[in-house]
Amino acid sequence: MDKETLLWKRLSDKKVQCKACSHFCVIDEGKAGFCGVRKNLEGKLVSLVCGKALTKTIDPIEKKPFFHFRPGSSCTSISTFGCNFHCLFCQNYDISQEFNEKMIEKVPFTPPKEIVDYTLENSVEGISYTYNEPTIFFEYALETMKLARKKKLYNAWVSNGYMSKETAGLITPYLDAIDIDLKGDEKFYLDNCGGIRKKPILENIEYFHRKKVHLEVTDLIVPSKGREKEIKENCEFIASIDKDIPVHFLRFFPMYKLDYLPATDISALKKAKEIAKKAGLNYVYIGNLHDEENSCCKKCGNLLVRRISYSTTVEGMKGSRCSKCGSENNFSP
Repeated sequence: MDKETLLWKRLSDKKVQCKACSHFCVIDEGKAGFCGVRKNLEGKLVSLVCGKALTKTIDPIEKKPFFHFRPGSSCTSISTFGCNFHCLFCQNYDISQEFNEKMIEKVPFTPPKEIVDYTLENSVEGISYTYNEPTIFFEYALETMKLARKKKLYNAWVSNGYMSKETAGLITPYLDAIDIDLKGDEKFYLDNCGGIRKKPILENIEYFHRKKVHLEVTDLIVPSKGREKEIKENCEFIASIDKDIPVHFLRFFPMYKLDYLPATDISALKKAKEIAKKAGLNYVYIGNLHDEENSCCKKCGNLLVRRISYSTTVEGMKGSRCSKCGSENNFSP
């Protein structure tokens, strides 16, 4: 079911401009934008993926990864086709880039109410918009988020952070948490993600923090020259906003068009954590290393949350305060 999108404007010669993300694609009649799923049909911009949920699976919130938002809870994960990035190392490239309209048409229609009902029936606490970029299906996500909020379910986005200010403004009233990828420097984005500009991502990180949406930041450490300098700059930027923003460094494994690169050396991940700590960040994690995933009090070091794989136990907190020293820690319990 093709649905007219919310953020677009009509141009001359049946062209349209999409305003969902920071590409601001100008799209000829009969063509789709950079994401492949927002299409100009006879001078009207429609979404090809509204109601086309590829996944409706139950995941631990830590898988997203969120470590400081509702620890130990579960969420229904939904996704569609398409992405406004074309990352050379994408682990979900089959749904984000390697798809066509016939594949979309074959996906059964799943209305927002069905997603919310499924979540409630399975006693799951919230919904995560994940696996591909939710900005490109934000109309579908927004309808679902509104229903979820009425049922007291949380809404969490896993995003590349490239949404437009207009999109950010529409989702914020219903958004409880967002994890934004921050990958390298401007050159890394241009060379590896499809000609992306970094500035809108930095602005959106600042925006969501200012709006008091729970925010975490993730960096997939792809082996490359000058990486330590990029990590230092990004960590200093995050620390300048709030030293309590949790940061996750994830290990890269050979994937898609970068399958010739080696997996990230563990020493590089530990160096990234060291750089982040020197920048003043209080909560820094390394994915896939169990001894680096526990949460401790930023003041006294007391163990707050124990994590073994996706098994999570809250041990040393009362609400969001350390049970030992009473210090407030940046958790949304």
